[in-house]
Formats: sequence, structure tokens, C-alpha cells
Amino acid sequence: MEPGNATSISEFLLLGFSQDSEHQTMLFGLFLSMFVVTVLGNLLIILAVSSDSHLHTPMYFFLSNLSFTDICFTSTTIPKMLVNIQTQSKTITYAGCIAQMYFFIVFGVMDTFLITMMAYDRFVAICHPLHYLVIMNPRLCSLLVLVSWFLSLSHALIHSLLVLQLSFCSNWGIEHFYCELAQVLTLACSDTLINHILLYMVMGLLGFVPFSGIIFSYSRIVSSILRIPSTNGKYRAFSTCGSHLSVVLLYYGTGLGVYLSSDASSSSWKGMVASMMYAVVTPMLNPFIYSLRNSDIKRALQRLIGRKLYVH
Repeated sequence: MEPGNATSISEFLLLGFSQDSEHQTMLFGLFLSMFVVTVLGNLLIILAVSSDSHLHTPMYFFLSNLSFTDICFTSTTIPKMLVNIQTQSKTITYAGCIAQMYFFIVFGVMDTFLITMMAYDRFVAICHPLHYLVIMNPRLCSLLVLVSWFLSLSHALIHSLLVLQLSFCSNWGIEHFYCELAQVLTLACSDTLINHILLYMVMGLLGFVPFSGIIFSYSRIVSSILRIPSTNGKYRAFSTCGSHLSVVLLYYGTGLGVYLSSDASSSSWKGMVASMMYAVVTPMLNPFIYSLRNSDIKRALQRLIGRKLYVH
């Protein structure tokens, strides 16, 4: 069997971090703490929304889905990286690499759709408040989430199937801490033109179309808020979307960094830093942004924690 054939690959090497044992220990502690905070923070958001009937609204339905997606998103990369650091190994099996790449794409795309849906929800709530419950009915919200899952799963499946058709050279070292699609494509010996066309076309669409929807929603929101006569009324209206706007800026800011650094000619270190911000830091900060800036979430969390303490 030829060494460059994809079927002969047993594993890839993840060359993302230093071999120094002192740095490895520091990285293990850092990423373990970030992973625990991310999982617990997003899990608390899900529990708070599900346990409080006042939060059974479209906005918090999307937020709980975002928290679930963020837990899954972080879980595709960090646990494997922690195992590799602990065992002083940098390997990942070929099947494991494809699976990691698939789920990373699924949850990354799903995040994009959910953030866009939340912007649309805020647009309807502020610009069409009298028709909010009619427009944002449970059936529509569920349908939006189901369609988003279908598109995310299909998009990731297409990329994964195309990668499975590639042959790889003898150099199987990935200059990253996880199996990132653009990095995997640089190792292929066979023609990757179709893969790259699809990669940048879909990344462009998933960046431009949802972001355009968010910009449109917020332009209408700002226009409606400016027509409110009282300053207090303007503040209350804007405060309902302040948390979401913070998440949008954080998500698209880090996502743009990943997009710009995904080219093979870019610095691998810059690409890893951008990816860490996008895949680790952003999911960790989302619960803090919503809990610190949202009085409804804070009250729900206080009731949830108080109930647990009372039970114990």
C-alpha cells in the first residue's frame, strides 16, 4: 500500500504546543480550568432557563440552545488536548481527527445560526412588540433550530466526506492543537481545489449572510430605539439586547481572526491563538456576559442556587 494513500493513515500528530514539561503542566491547568468553567457556566444557564417558567420565552429558548452548543463545541477539542498533555502524547487517530473536525464544524456553524436567530428575536421584540408572541411562536422557534441543526450537520458531512477522498503525504503533523480543516488540507498530496473552494465559499456565506441579518436587525432596532421619547425607555429597550450584542462582537471578532489566519501562509501561532479565542474563550465568556448583564438570568440563578442549598 502506498504511504501517501489515505487508507494507510493510522494517526496524525498535533504539533500545537511546546514540548517543555513545565509549559505542558501550566497549559494543562489552564485549559482544564477553562473547560470546567465553560461546562459549569453554560450548564447553569440551561438549568436556570429550564427551571424558571418566567424564562420560557423565545429569547431564552435560543440562549439555552446556545449554551448547549457551546458545551459541545468546547468538548470536541479540549478533552483530547488534556489527555495528550497528560500522557505526553501528540497523536490523534485518523478516525478521531475526522470526527473531531466534523463536530467542530457542526457546533461552530450552529453557534452562528443561533446568534443570528437571537438577533432576529430582539428585532421582533423591539420593532414589533404587539405581534411578538404571534411571530415568535414555539413552532417557528423549534423549526428554526431544527433547520439550523440540519444545515450544520449537512455542511459538516460534506466537508468530511470530501476529506475522506484525499490522499496524504508522509508528513502528517498538524500545526495546531486540534484537527482544523484548513490545516488538514495542507497535508494532502491529492488535489484539494474543490475542498478549498467549498471551504472559503461556505465560510464566506456563513460569515456574510448571518452577519448581514444581524446588521439589518440591529439597524432597525437602533432606529426604533431612537424614536422612543424618554431616555429611560431608550435605556430599557437597549438593555434587552446589550448582552446579545456583546456576544455578537466577541463571536465575530474571534471568528474573523480564525478566518484570516486559516491560510497556510499565515503564522501557525497566530492561527492557534485566534482558534483558542474562538473555540475556548468565547464559549467560556458567554455565560458571564448573560448572567452579569441580564437581571432575569441573575434572579433565576439566585433562585436555582438557593433552592439547591435549601434541599441540601
